[in-house]
Amino acid sequence: MKILISFLLLLQAAIVFAQIPDHIYRSSVHTVKLFRSGDIYSYPVLKLNSSDQLELYFDDLDADIKNYYYTYQLCNADWTPANLQPFDYIRGFQTTRINTYRTSSVAFTRYTNYQAVIPDRNCAPTHSGNYLLKVFLNSDTSQLVFTKRFLVVENKTSVAAQVVQPLGGQLYRTHQRVQVGVTPGPQIKVFNPQDIKVVILQNNIWPTALYNDRPSIFRGNYFEYYDDATTTFEAGKEWRWIDLRSYRLMSDRMQRLVPDSGHQVYVFVKPDGERNQQPYIYYRDLDGIYTIENIDNLNPYWQSDYAHVMFTFVPPGNRAYEGKSIYLFGELTNYAQDRDSKMDFDPGKGVYQKTLFLKQGYYNYSYVTLADNRKEGEKYAFENTEGNYAETENSYTVLVYYRAFGARADELVGYANVSSLPLIR
Repeated sequence: MKILISFLLLLQAAIVFAQIPDHIYRSSVHTVKLFRSGDIYSYPVLKLNSSDQLELYFDDLDADIKNYYYTYQLCNADWTPANLQPFDYIRGFQTTRINTYRTSSVAFTRYTNYQAVIPDRNCAPTHSGNYLLKVFLNSDTSQLVFTKRFLVVENKTSVAAQVVQPLGGQLYRTHQRVQVGVTPGPQIKVFNPQDIKVVILQNNIWPTALYNDRPSIFRGNYFEYYDDATTTFEAGKEWRWIDLRSYRLMSDRMQRLVPDSGHQVYVFVKPDGERNQQPYIYYRDLDGIYTIENIDNLNPYWQSDYAHVMFTFVPPGNRAYEGKSIYLFGELTNYAQDRDSKMDFDPGKGVYQKTLFLKQGYYNYSYVTLADNRKEGEKYAFENTEGNYAETENSYTVLVYYRAFGARADELVGYANVSSLPLIR
């Protein structure tokens, strides 16, 4: 019996590990994009039982034809798998093959571009909440290729949100607070204020999401969340950018554009430095995402090329930060702090460098630091590299979850977007 219990626990741990959100498991797969149909700048959100659709694109650099399939995994507010069977939240087939693909053309890099429109009429979610889109090979879910988050919302609450400056004097000039008010609709029966959970995202970045399961105040059917400790974010600064829409002409942030005889393209981005002492200047950015665009050819998805793009960060005095590492940060690295985003310090040049293999497009990025001996749960910081300015334009997403008495999964019953721009203009 003990052996059986141990095996089940290990199996459960393996299943959870295999469902890391927004993660690519095969090195041949690049440039996974999922967004609302027709809007390349949007976050993937669907309204339940609506005609909303998402577009999925990704490249396989093996440049052959594979049998890719996808399915959905319903998750709770904290992205743990929901205690429901797939037939409880998927209508139709449990898996669907991706039948639309095209081999790259007019590009030195050979790849196969795959596309899908989600949900398919034969495979659609029937429950609101957090979902993982899971893409795998040969209709075998153990051959997981990548996961991607998306949301399905059924609006049953009224959500009001506003970005204000924190009350604390130490945070007033460097942070932003999101004040949230929630009024549940008649379909929701709240027996305990903790039946409602509020999650706040800054620029749709999940690793820094703030979770609130206790309202600051509640009056009858109204719940308000405004505590500095659970609704306040570092403001950061406007994102840096690199325009890679052309590999024939240099853009303003390129230092060198070098094609070699092996039909490989190398892009050297102009060196960056600390911005924490520079005055704040507002300009429009993409809030950390990247878009696949091409001004050299017609179609950006199968007529775009790839390049080795080198980023360089120059620390003060050309000396490495003591006890800290620097990471390249943004959607281009999945907002992760791992070996794929960690920059290497070159003591001879006195700079940090990192090379990424990127498709033509327009990219936002930042630099963050993380202590080498960090404690568990410690988050990255902009303090050294970018600085924090309350004037920074950030977008915030407020998600409201509800779990009815006896239910086995969280429902996403409220959704709202708010910008910090009115705060500073």
